[in-house]
Amino acid sequence: MKRMKVNKSALVAHIVLICFVLFCTLPTLLLVTSSLSDNDSVFRNGYSFWPKEWSLEAYRYMATQGQTIFRAYGISILTTFIGTISGLMLTAMLGYTLSRNELPGRKIINFLVFFTLLFNGGMVPTYLLYVNTLHVKNTIFALLLPNNILVNGFNVLLVRTYFNNNTPKELIESAMVDGAKEFRIFFSIIMPISKPILATVGLLIGIGYWNDWYNGLLYLTNTKLFSLQNYLNRILLDIQFMTQSMAGSAEAANALGKMPTITVRMAIAVIGILPLMIIFPFFQSYFARGMTVGAVKG
Repeated sequence: MKRMKVNKSALVAHIVLICFVLFCTLPTLLLVTSSLSDNDSVFRNGYSFWPKEWSLEAYRYMATQGQTIFRAYGISILTTFIGTISGLMLTAMLGYTLSRNELPGRKIINFLVFFTLLFNGGMVPTYLLYVNTLHVKNTIFALLLPNNILVNGFNVLLVRTYFNNNTPKELIESAMVDGAKEFRIFFSIIMPISKPILATVGLLIGIGYWNDWYNGLLYLTNTKLFSLQNYLNRILLDIQFMTQSMAGSAEAANALGKMPTITVRMAIAVIGILPLMIIFPFFQSYFARGMTVGAVKG
């Protein structure tokens, strides 16, 4: 009887997990198949998991933007790489520092980090700070510094908790006895044994940079510095503008008629999420372990 009850529990768990997987994968599948559908067919028949008419016209239209979209891809890759490495190092160093009980003013600094999760200065003061004081407008730093992507209070507390729970104090003390300084301890001992949390936080920061469009919207007017998300957002705004002006302009109606307005939206989304879908499986095991261990109360 006991064995039968365990099997039933496992069956229910598998059914729930299968349903959850379907809820996550089916919308993505519909997104991809819609981007490969004929625009007129989607307009007439709606979205379908198996299109009645297959077409690559949405991707052909994106290909006509070739040089511009490749530049936007390059800027997104550059900012994501630099931002992730810099943010990960700053977050790890601050989290490790806050995990040390002998740090003077540790409780005050912990409170200040936590305070940033609850309150901020508001959009206008933040904009004035970055534009008038730090002068990041229309520079690559506009995509790197604002909006709490580089160093986020949640990530700092996650790393601090991980170090508190998984870094043997005896290991640090023995290294100090052997004459190791703080930087040597951090880079030679702490970093190698903290791969799960580093991979987790690195993935969170990287996703934040890759998906960010808000910084570009506020601080960039030079289209040559647009990231992929800003450029794709510009395409959607252009389509929306032509749609609104179609009734009063024959020229706009003609241009809009040649554009796959429905399927190109899907193609834009596919292009945006494709790199993340490729990278995530390599970090999945680290991500699950890092989030689980790092979330335990320290």
